[in-house]
Amino acid sequence: MSKFVLSLLASLLVTISLSARSADFDQIGTFDFPTSGSSQAQKHFLLGVGYLHSFGMTQAQAEFRKAQELDPDFAMAYWGETFTYQHPFFGPKSDGPGEALMRLGRNSEERLAKAPTDREKGFIKAAEAYALTLGSMPERRTAWMQAMAELYEKYPDDDEVKAFYTVSMLSGATAAGPMRERIIMRAGALAMQLFKDNDNHPGAAHYVIHAFDDPVHAPVALEAAYKYADIAPAVSHARHMPTHIFIQHGKWNEVAQWNESAYNVAKKLWKPGDAVSEQNHSTDWGQYGDLQRGNVERSKLWIKRAEQTLSENPNDSRSEGTLSTVRARHTIETQNWTLQELNEGLSANELLALGLSAVNMGETELAEQVADRLATLAADSENNLSLKVSHMEVSAMSMLLSSRNLTGAMATSQQQQAIALLQEAVELTNGGRLPNGAANPLKPVHELTGEVLLRAGQSEEAAQLFEDSLLRMPNRPLSLLGAARAYKQAGNKTKAAEKYAALLAVWSDDSELAVQEAKTYLNF
Repeated sequence: MSKFVLSLLASLLVTISLSARSADFDQIGTFDFPTSGSSQAQKHFLLGVGYLHSFGMTQAQAEFRKAQELDPDFAMAYWGETFTYQHPFFGPKSDGPGEALMRLGRNSEERLAKAPTDREKGFIKAAEAYALTLGSMPERRTAWMQAMAELYEKYPDDDEVKAFYTVSMLSGATAAGPMRERIIMRAGALAMQLFKDNDNHPGAAHYVIHAFDDPVHAPVALEAAYKYADIAPAVSHARHMPTHIFIQHGKWNEVAQWNESAYNVAKKLWKPGDAVSEQNHSTDWGQYGDLQRGNVERSKLWIKRAEQTLSENPNDSRSEGTLSTVRARHTIETQNWTLQELNEGLSANELLALGLSAVNMGETELAEQVADRLATLAADSENNLSLKVSHMEVSAMSMLLSSRNLTGAMATSQQQQAIALLQEAVELTNGGRLPNGAANPLKPVHELTGEVLLRAGQSEEAAQLFEDSLLRMPNRPLSLLGAARAYKQAGNKTKAAEKYAALLAVWSDDSELAVQEAKTYLNF
């Protein structure tokens, strides 16, 4: 079996040299999962479980199939393969899980007969719930959680039962409606127990991160995030996952560098025909991290990588979506406004970038047309809060732009309507889920509304919106800059200095006007 050589660069950028599609055990974490399989098959089974805990699905599937080749009636090897065909938290259902179980046995009785212990039978029943429950994925995720709850009740001291019950809860929570957050917190509590007992367990650290991935709970997961960054270097997703918590702390260097590492791992492992979700995911988040730390050239590099991924995987919808997102984000974050032809093929992110570009370039008619197109998309997706807010953002900004052609009371009335629409978007956003990951919509509505109020001379209201934005997305530079300017306009020198200093801790390029502005204010 080949080995991965891990080298930590001076910049903290981790890359992994890969010469095969499997890894030694010290590359996936440590845990104990005894089964009835043969000793040779068990080795591959454990590798498969290690990859599975880190959602390294392709690697896990290969190891579970090797275990099956060595021990064709090894029930737990088919159990493991069942969970390698789709993300447990989102996405459409696949036929793969059911097909894997059917190779073990044509019906439940045959399958359970090959699981010699009550514990293994419980795992097989849970896999059947996940793979064969009638309905769509929400029903299957719920059934899996319920089956794992029964197994956990029997074996509460078994760490692997606990680990897979935890991830089944995180999965089932996606279909739990108003009980979602309660279930997630219970899953997080179990994951914390696992992490306390074995901080090198890949599932423990991973599931802690998923459970506490929001700005309120993220501090609970920071220790697990730093630990997970080193537990499973063989898996791209494990390289990426700590950045869920780093984003919540505004640790932009870590966000950029660990997604660079995740991208490199995914790229090395990829071969034609493989899924490219990890390449796309790390590209999306890595670019966001680099833009927050002001590295425009790195943002351009991520765009080139997205273009390459799509060229290698033509017509892949995930790759198409990633490319449109990173291009649009670059436009919005750098404020390097640019126009393109409006057509029905543009994504919501592309429309947002185009609409804001049109507003900032004085193209009133185009801005209004983009707002109309977003309205149509939002009407077709009533539950898509991000899309609805994007429409409200472009509509409000279009109204502000067109008000320049009005005078007196009519201009004032339209400006007030635009601000009211933005404030409504803020309230809608406040009523939704707390943010996790890169900004969504690409232009945070609290930040945009703060910028509008600041230009309108409403400095105190603007400052509060920027503060709210920073609570939702800590250390976001454009919100720091907006807050500094609002406090400056309000005459609050202490708070203005505080925000300018925080901005300089993130941005340091003297060629940037914002950096010059901050240094001038602070007498640097």
